[in-house]
Amino acid sequence: MAYIVLLNPLILGASADITGAKLSMAQITTATALSAAVMTVLMGLIGNAPLAMAAGLGINGIVAFQMAPTMTWAQAFGLVVLEGLCIVAMAVSGVRERIMNAIPAPLKTAITVGIGLYIALVGLVSAGFVTRNPDAANTPVPVRLGIDGHLDGWPIAVFCFGLLLMVVLIARKVAGAVLISIGVATVFAVILHDGFGLGEWGRTEPTLPSHLFAAPDFGLVGHVDLFGGFASAGALTATIFLFTLVLSGFFDAMGTITSVSDEAGLSKFGKVPRMGRILFVDGAGAIAGGVTGASPNTVFLESAAGVGEGARTGLASVVTGVLFAVTLLFTPLAGVVPAQAAAPALVVIGGMMMAQIRNIPWQETDYTIPVFLTVALIPFTYSITNGVGAGLIAFVLIKTCKGRWREAGWLLTVLAAIFALYFGVDGLKALIT
Repeated sequence: MAYIVLLNPLILGASADITGAKLSMAQITTATALSAAVMTVLMGLIGNAPLAMAAGLGINGIVAFQMAPTMTWAQAFGLVVLEGLCIVAMAVSGVRERIMNAIPAPLKTAITVGIGLYIALVGLVSAGFVTRNPDAANTPVPVRLGIDGHLDGWPIAVFCFGLLLMVVLIARKVAGAVLISIGVATVFAVILHDGFGLGEWGRTEPTLPSHLFAAPDFGLVGHVDLFGGFASAGALTATIFLFTLVLSGFFDAMGTITSVSDEAGLSKFGKVPRMGRILFVDGAGAIAGGVTGASPNTVFLESAAGVGEGARTGLASVVTGVLFAVTLLFTPLAGVVPAQAAAPALVVIGGMMMAQIRNIPWQETDYTIPVFLTVALIPFTYSITNGVGAGLIAFVLIKTCKGRWREAGWLLTVLAAIFALYFGVDGLKALIT
């Protein structure tokens, strides 16, 4: 899981907020390691389960690329804290399970697949493998391969090398394949930059640090504005953002908790022991992610690696959390890794998330278009919110037009109406004014 300490700064650091401010890479690295350490230890002590937590991939993209441009970073992290409070409240009240049951399984799977495509695209763009066409107004092609439609330069070579190495290591089931590939690609980049002075690397240049250890930079901790985002982005938009965070957060966690627990043989009669405590800590992880400035923390599927080695109790999580705490001292190393060395992990992990597409019943016409809209619009519009909203609206509309609106249920109907208002809010404002 150590790769998240490198990837989370890559994603959060790539975006600017409404004021144009960008986050410090050192501060994001510290926040990522700190929140992962605290929440993983708490999962071990309170949930007594071999489930490790850290900033979630995909959901951090919502914070960076959708929320931050419409508000300040403090306000974005304030919404993350509110997300955590909502999840905790829903876990305690049982509402979480009700919403979980309301959304059809194919649409839940579609969200996962769409997020996989989304973070893969983020990785390709971060590495420069895919770029925006500067002449987009005069051509039907908005994006292109590399610069001028072809790949050129040593940074792209590092990305391709790291990506191919990662693919091979994962195919051969090498433990730590993602982290090993990032490390080897970084060494390659350092040799090119420091040894031969080659390549334009962007924001992070692969230069060996003057020292391996440094005091953690806690500059992001506590910089939270709980309700300011509603004023900056607008009440409706901020509410949709909050809903999307909650939706992505608790569905991903529920699936991961269930699958890892099943693999560990902890489930009894289809139920996970101490599920209430585990869900409570998971919600608290989002709160911690907002307070520290790391984005929402959630249970990682990589917890299965510990289960594969025999982990069955919270002791594994306590040890993992302590090791995350140790990484707080190694932040200079994280500053060496260029985007081109870390981005292959986003592409590969996105591809692995897409594997869930096999569980979608494409032959059922009630789901075909809603699932497609969800999967396609998330990466095509760079917005998880848009994909989820379009999928829900299409699903409810199909059921209603076929005279089977009860199958959609009142809860999904209300959610679809909210999303319809979200999509049409600018048009309504124009009519009113």
